[in-house]
Amino acid sequence: MNQATPTLLYIDDDAGLARLVDRGLTRLGFKVIHAADGADGLDRLAQGGVDVVALDQYMPGLDGLETLERILAIPNAPPVVFVSAAQDSKIAVTALKAGAADYLVKDVHGEFIPLLQVAVDNALRQAQIRKARDDAEAEVHASRDRFAALAAEREVLLREVNHRVGNSLQIIASLLHLQANSSTEDDVKAALTNAMGRVAAVAQVHRRLYTSHDLKSVLLNQYLDALMEDLRRSAEGNRMSRLTLKAGPIEIDPDRAVAIGIIVNELVMNAVKYAYPDGAGPIHVDLHAQGDDLVLSIADDGVGLNAKSDPRSTGMGQRIVTAMALKLEADVERDPAHAGTKIVLRFPRAKKPAAEPGCAAAS
Repeated sequence: MNQATPTLLYIDDDAGLARLVDRGLTRLGFKVIHAADGADGLDRLAQGGVDVVALDQYMPGLDGLETLERILAIPNAPPVVFVSAAQDSKIAVTALKAGAADYLVKDVHGEFIPLLQVAVDNALRQAQIRKARDDAEAEVHASRDRFAALAAEREVLLREVNHRVGNSLQIIASLLHLQANSSTEDDVKAALTNAMGRVAAVAQVHRRLYTSHDLKSVLLNQYLDALMEDLRRSAEGNRMSRLTLKAGPIEIDPDRAVAIGIIVNELVMNAVKYAYPDGAGPIHVDLHAQGDDLVLSIADDGVGLNAKSDPRSTGMGQRIVTAMALKLEADVERDPAHAGTKIVLRFPRAKKPAAEPGCAAAS
């Protein structure tokens, strides 16, 4: 719309009244174009450059209501002020329901022209408000679509990264496995096997992430079940043939899942090495929710406190468990009532929020 000189298309078969409208509205800052009937008005609209329409009801050919319907079918149609000499409220209601911006009654002397100016100004103002609203909504939708596209692209990239990292970790685990099998020294073989289990615990998290719809959480029962299978495959003979898992479908963030997996790996491997010196025996892994906390236990029915210390042990496994427990904010206890060895860890499902500065001093 030309803000300085808006263009009004006046559609009316009364040429004399059209001249009065032209003179009156031109003095008030409008450019007025006259069309003698509905068809002529539609042709002029098709040429563009019209900001607002004033439309008479009774005309030869298309009447005002028919013309109004066709105008409003035009994309980005200008607002229409309906004008009629008839004192008929039904026409007014019909016109307004059909989409006219306003309705007023004209007279043959042109005394309605000041009212027409007010109606036209209001129609233009409403059209500007609607356009601004529609533009804002379109921008919101466009921004939302762009955000959705970026989020989808980010998710694909995260899946690809997790896939590549998982593959790389799996390759490292396989290399460690090959090296362990080719080693003739028991302590080297044990160290490589332990390292392989730690790598596999991390690799399983990435495998779960890139095969899941949710990149922010891991289902612990599925993750630990796959980790148990990795441990069984890596063990010599049947030393883990009686390794069992009991875990519910608990979701947790990937970082905490890694810590849980590494703890399970270390404690299971420790039970394999020390609980049953004469062969294999049951090892039970249990994970369940208890209020807002999770409780993880790894238990065996082996020699318990009577286990002999291994002079080759470096204490690395214990240090790793301690570090991962600290990461989980876990309490670690040994169950003294259990006949073999049972280690129980209790930790919050989610990381505790950091205390706000000054809270400790205030307390």
